[in-house]
Amino acid sequence: MAATVTANNPSTVRAPTGYTHAIEIRNAERRLIISGQVGLTPDGIIPETGEAQIAQALANLAAVLAANGMGVANIVKTTVFLTDRSLLAPYRAARAAAFAGHAPASTLLFVAGLADPKFVVEAEAVA
Repeated sequence: MAATVTANNPSTVRAPTGYTHAIEIRNAERRLIISGQVGLTPDGIIPETGEAQIAQALANLAAVLAANGMGVANIVKTTVFLTDRSLLAPYRAARAAAFAGHAPASTLLFVAGLADPKFVVEAEAVA
């Protein structure tokens, strides 16, 4: 039996912007847990701007998905950590572009720091 994925935005909570309140998965045979991806290029360069790091972190998520025969449409949950509140709007714009209308369940946190103080974003996902 094929897995079914159902998005659910109950009318009893505020409508989400760019994400879905709940994702129900039934009869799933496969699940991919993706570790936190930072804005680090494959050759080890950390982009200088927050916007570029966000784009790279999302590109890294897409690359891990592709390497496992999946795409962003397979993501059911993301957790994103940002170190700077001024990156909220750029993150939302980059997420909208990268996810092309796909709206998984999502958590966004602002944190004091990540593994390397140069990193401003880390994004993990479940697909």
